[in-house]
Amino acid sequence: MGNDNNAGKGLLVGLLVGGAIGAVLGLLFAPKSGRELRNDIRVKADEYLDDADKYITEARTKAKDLINEGKKKSEKIISDAKTKSDELLKDAEKVFNDAKAKANTAFQSGKKTVEDEAGKLKTAFKAGVDAYKESKSS
Repeated sequence: MGNDNNAGKGLLVGLLVGGAIGAVLGLLFAPKSGRELRNDIRVKADEYLDDADKYITEARTKAKDLINEGKKKSEKIISDAKTKSDELLKDAEKVFNDAKAKANTAFQSGKKTVEDEAGKLKTAFKAGVDAYKESKSS
């Protein structure tokens, strides 16, 4: 794409320079007086300057349009990326909260099991102590 722009610029410059040289040579070899020739050269030079200004204005307009288009596209890409990252963050938070809830459930279940077994062990130990005391007293 960059080569197309350079080729287009080269072609435009070539056309302008070639046209100017051709016009000057045509005027120089035309049978006119010096004053008429200078006036014709001035008129042609003004025409070519006007054409050059027109092409420069068009090039600036196209450049501004391309820059604005690029800005819009980059803003959309940034907006899309932000939206995606927000969605991913929400998904990650959901996964984290689900894992946390499952871990808490497993912890509570394990805690209850340990408490139940500790209660059974305490009851068995107390029964053993009571049985020992009873056997000692008899």
